[in-house]
Amino acid sequence: MGYLLKTRLFLLCIFLFGLSGQISFAQNVDLYPEKSVRIIVPYPPGGFNDTMARIFSRKLQTALGQSFIVDNKPGAGTILGTDLGAKAPADGYTLLVAGFPLVVNQYLSNKLPYDSKKDFSPIILGGQTPNLLLVRSDSPIKSLGDLIAAAKASPGKLNYGSSGSGTSQHLSMEYFKNVTGTNLSQIPYKGSAPMVSDLLGGQLDVMFDNFPNGLPHVKAGKMRALGVTSAHRMPSAPDIPTLAEQGYPGFEVSVWYGLVAPANVPKSILTKINIELNKALKSEDVKENFSAQGVSILGGSIEDFNKFFLAQDAKWSNVISKAGIKSE
Repeated sequence: MGYLLKTRLFLLCIFLFGLSGQISFAQNVDLYPEKSVRIIVPYPPGGFNDTMARIFSRKLQTALGQSFIVDNKPGAGTILGTDLGAKAPADGYTLLVAGFPLVVNQYLSNKLPYDSKKDFSPIILGGQTPNLLLVRSDSPIKSLGDLIAAAKASPGKLNYGSSGSGTSQHLSMEYFKNVTGTNLSQIPYKGSAPMVSDLLGGQLDVMFDNFPNGLPHVKAGKMRALGVTSAHRMPSAPDIPTLAEQGYPGFEVSVWYGLVAPANVPKSILTKINIELNKALKSEDVKENFSAQGVSILGGSIEDFNKFFLAQDAKWSNVISKAGIKSE
């Protein structure tokens, strides 16, 4: 056999080998998932992050024919579970529930074992819920204007509660202080419950809290809401004005809930999951589930989620820098 013919056969073999690999890969994507998929939730059971994961797992199992198993891995302010997600194989068989901490933790700690922007691939933004700016019902502060006037009259005298450094409650107030030119003193708590108790007891002057936590107290007449941090008024509380409409356009804060995968998972797998979850988010039972917990459904494309993440990254890096919050 001549040299030229041998060379051509060799090249043909290489081509066919590569083609068969591509065909095999395409078939694997078409068959995905071929085994159980793990959804890591870096929170304990009970919160909406966990609720959303369980809703998604049921919908994906029905649509794709394999088990999607929720695995709660709380610890270290979501860092433990998030790190497990970052280091999982990039094969689509480990997914991760992600939210507000995925953005802010990178600016609050210089010891993260993962890179929030490089180690994950977005899949879908499930939903978001705003915060409420709250005072107790018998407070002399009756409006947003009253709060700003009182804070400016006595800088540092008014105190506010947060459920911990770097939480959405804390950073909402730091953002508020930036845009209003006010100075309030933080009293950090280990969670929302003791913060709420002290506000009701008169030890705190004001606080931001997640909409689902604060609204029942407002409806019960125990707290007064001075504003909500959503872009538009919430359908379940149409009488509460946004901060944006009260003179601070663009003021928006949300606690958001999304699903990501380790970096380098094939785009076709991410797209397959995204399509099924967008269908799920349009179903009546999911709408009712989200609405009952004060969460607005978002959905959208992988690119939509990526744009949202980058916008959140720019906003909170700026707020944390201006507030001078030190890394751990």
